[in-house]
This record gives sequence, C-alpha cells and structure tokens, in this order.
Amino acid sequence: MFGWIRVSNSIKSVPQTRSLSPTRRAWQRFKRNRLGYWSLLVFGVLVALSLCAELISSDRPLVVRYEGSTYFPMIKDYSEKTFGGDFETTTDYLDPFIQKRLSQPGNWALFALNPYGPKTLNYFAKEPNPSAPSRDNWLGTDDRGRDLLAQLIYGFRISVLFALALTVTGVLLGVITGAIQGFFGGKTDLAFQRFIEIWGSMPELYLLIIFSAIFAPSLSLLLILLSLFGWMGLSDYVRAEFLRNRQLDYVRAARALGVSNWQIIVRHLLPNSLTPVVTFLPFRMSGAILALTSLDFLGLGVPPGTPSLGELLSQGKNNIDAWWISLSTFFVLVTTLLLLTFMGDALRDALDPRKAEK
Repeated sequence: MFGWIRVSNSIKSVPQTRSLSPTRRAWQRFKRNRLGYWSLLVFGVLVALSLCAELISSDRPLVVRYEGSTYFPMIKDYSEKTFGGDFETTTDYLDPFIQKRLSQPGNWALFALNPYGPKTLNYFAKEPNPSAPSRDNWLGTDDRGRDLLAQLIYGFRISVLFALALTVTGVLLGVITGAIQGFFGGKTDLAFQRFIEIWGSMPELYLLIIFSAIFAPSLSLLLILLSLFGWMGLSDYVRAEFLRNRQLDYVRAARALGVSNWQIIVRHLLPNSLTPVVTFLPFRMSGAILALTSLDFLGLGVPPGTPSLGELLSQGKNNIDAWWISLSTFFVLVTTLLLLTFMGDALRDALDPRKAEK
C-alpha cells in the first residue's frame, strides 16, 4: 500500500512539471544558473541606482531649511539672495559662504551622499587637478576638476540607456527585415540580400567622422547612425528561422484556412523565431556600450561636457600619473561587460532546445 502511494505521488508530480509553460521552464533553467541569475540582479540594482543618480550624487541639496522656510533646490533654482547672498545668480551650495549660512542654528541642508554633480568643478580642492582620491572626492577628480565618482555614475547611466535604445532599435529593424526575407523568399529575399551586401560594405567609421564634422555631436545623431548598420547581423538569424519555420505543418494549415500573411508572421512564425533574438540581447548591449565608449575615446561620441566612460579613458591615457582615472573607469566598464556576458550565457543555456527537457 505504501509503495502504491509513493508511485501515485510520483505520477502526480510529473504533470505538474510538464504543465509549466515554455517561458516558465526557461525562467527556471535561467535561475538555476546562479552566475547569470545573480548577474541579472546586480545589473538591475546598478541600473536602478543610476536612474536615481540625482539623489546619490548632486551638488544641490535635496531639502533646505532656511529661516523658517523650506526649499527644494533639486526641483527649483534659487538665487543667492534667497540665502543671504548678494547676487541674483543661481546658488552655489558648495560655496563656503552659503554653507556657513545654512549651518547657522535653525538652518540645515540635506545633501546627497556624494555632494558633487557630473559638471561640478571643485574650486576649493587642495591639490592641482587631476587630484588623487581624498576625503572630499572619494575617487579623485579628472583633469578639469570634476568629481570622478559623479562622472562614473552618470556616465554609466548614459551608456546603459544608449545601449538599450540602440539594442531596441536594432532588434526592431532586424526582426522586420529578417521576417520579410524569410517569409516571402524568392526575389524579395534576393533583393534584400544584395542590398545588405552593398550597405554592409560602406565604411561606418568614415561616415561617423563625416557626419560629426557636418552636424553638432549628439546622442540622437549617434543613435541614428549606429542603428543604420546595427540591424544586419540579427536580420540574418531571423531570416534563417523564418525560412526553416515557414515550411512546417502549422504554417501550411494556417494558409489553408485562409489566414493572411501578416497574421501568420505575427501570430505563428514570429513567436517561434525569437530565440536567437532574445539570446543575443545582452551581447548586443555589450557591443553598444563598447561602441559608444570607443567613439567617445576618439572624440566622435557624445557632446563635450557630457559624462562619458570613453572620455575618462582618454583622460587616463593623457594623464598616466593619474592612475585613479583609468583604474576606476576600467573597473566600471569591465564589470558592466562581465555582468552582461554572464547574463547572455545563462540566457543562451536557458533557451537551448537541447536542454528543454532538463
């Protein structure tokens, strides 16, 4: 009797495992990869903290209490006269005179954890720039006197958001073009392939140099130029998946029932052809971050004054003695790329059809 109970329990446990959806089973396999799972958590926390960079590193107090009134400098600009100064210019809250006024009895100011913004110059540094890590600047300053920690926080945020935008744009273009080639085939596929061969042979770096000389540098211009070339690699994978899946029985049955081509692509073929798309997402983000960093290093990226990991690497090259610039920037860049690589490896294993029954 006891043996029968054990067998029946084991039989009941099998349908519960198989009742999970393919997405849920893939997520379970992803979680079993501890390195990839914890990389996802750490990367998510870092991105979330960078999105709140103004609350972590800013030269403006979060809240100011002065002579019975409450002020919010993060939201609104206040002149120096508001706090006992002589000018109508925006208050410099790191000015010793302003700090002395705010430290009087009854007055107080709540600063961020790091009281420096990405463009804040430390005019009161005790050492020439670039200055080494100190009590005031935890990671030191760059050659312009800007706080390095603030530069890294804001530069990381710009790099991740730019990489995400470039990845989304490249995926959309790659999926659309690959789906059209693979589904229709024939002359349509042949024309697209010839176009891709011609377009891919164009010198991307030369075009970036030409456009950067004609137009003012901006993230939007850089995003457009890189998006024009970043879709071709993914398009080949989607095309191959559509060419393979369009001959399957469920697609033929849908055509026999009179389902339109658009509905077959969106409802039937696309969901079953997204495995290479999802698998390559972390690696595409890594490539986008490296592309932005490289262009910034060459002076072809973001506008001057924008926090950038590539610009910091260039400063480290130009200031060999300032080891803290290269070391901290290299650490942030390598950590970001490693986290994305571990996530990509775990995602690839989770979506591997050979491991679907494990």
